[in-house]
Amino acid sequence: MFGIKITPLRQGAKAQIAILLVAMGIHASCSADGPPPAVSLVPVAKGLDHPWAVAFLPDGQFLVTERPGRMRVISPSGQVSPALMGMPTVAAGGQGGLLDVVVDTAFARNRRIFFCFSEPAAAGALGNSAAMARATLSADGRSLEDVKVIFSQRPKVSSSQHFGCRIVQAADGNLFLTLGERYQRRDDAQKLDNHHGKIVRVTPDGAVPADNPFRQQPGALPEIWSYGHRNPQGAALAPDGKLWMHEHGPQGGDEVNLPQPGRNYGWPVVTHGENYGGGKIGEGTAKAGMEPPLHYWVPSIAPSGMVFLTSSKYGDAWKGSLFIGSLKFGTLHRLQVGQNKVLREEKLLQGNGERLRDVRQGPDGLLYLLTDSPQGQLLRLQPSS
Repeated sequence: MFGIKITPLRQGAKAQIAILLVAMGIHASCSADGPPPAVSLVPVAKGLDHPWAVAFLPDGQFLVTERPGRMRVISPSGQVSPALMGMPTVAAGGQGGLLDVVVDTAFARNRRIFFCFSEPAAAGALGNSAAMARATLSADGRSLEDVKVIFSQRPKVSSSQHFGCRIVQAADGNLFLTLGERYQRRDDAQKLDNHHGKIVRVTPDGAVPADNPFRQQPGALPEIWSYGHRNPQGAALAPDGKLWMHEHGPQGGDEVNLPQPGRNYGWPVVTHGENYGGGKIGEGTAKAGMEPPLHYWVPSIAPSGMVFLTSSKYGDAWKGSLFIGSLKFGTLHRLQVGQNKVLREEKLLQGNGERLRDVRQGPDGLLYLLTDSPQGQLLRLQPSS
């Protein structure tokens, strides 16, 4: 059983009022904005093997990836399908595997999905990389058809870490993909001749949009949108259509950023973190020509999925907030934002050792969470009233 505890990190002058949520044994405390909504966590499906991402089908079903390389359909009643057929070979291991999945905004017409995975090198070659593929979900929902890799990170390296691999489809149909710097190649994040430590932007067919910032720059890979990132595993569109993302810092220094075209976000030259075991990284926390984070965490929370809540299902206080899960603490963080700034943060969820891997808003306006374990769950955050 989960306990939810809402704890403002930046307190106002109002006193805290404890509220007992009897249905789930959940405890909450009110913020400076007034009491938080009463909520409970409702299991939708169980027994998932390290689930990484959830997407929503128009008929009320869920599409879920499992990191070992399986994609499944979950019915509204929680029945989990066999693994879908047609999945390409996945280099599962470490942080790699089958990772993000999103449903095309035109899915009702084309049944198309996009997914991200760690792609092995060709036969006889070494290494792996993040890759993004498109596919058609069969009419019976049992297999993937017409699978095609539309983007493959270059170069491939022998590493099982820092794939990044979150996908966001913008209103114009183009796709953003976050890419890690593969850990031992961190200096690549400052170079434009590779895809390590970058956000890239491509069309649904994998072509380079005409207005990408480095399309005409000699020596730069034209898919690059922004650079200087470490291991970005969360991304979401704000209600105004802007892309927000977060990235894992080293030991401390997880960041929330608003990636602008052509901008440099600093890693590994500037960071609020330090080397594992201690020791300075780079030149400090700020440098001219490098974008500072909108928000950062020290110590790290190991952020995961993220989403902007656009519904009023939890009351007006939460509408418009950015929700981010934590792998390290099992907490759910609500960031109140305004004018492209983070104004306030609250910790909402205190799990019992459960790593939160993904956070999404469903078509019903409710928040859905995935827990990352060999017996992972799909959970719904249900308003109690």
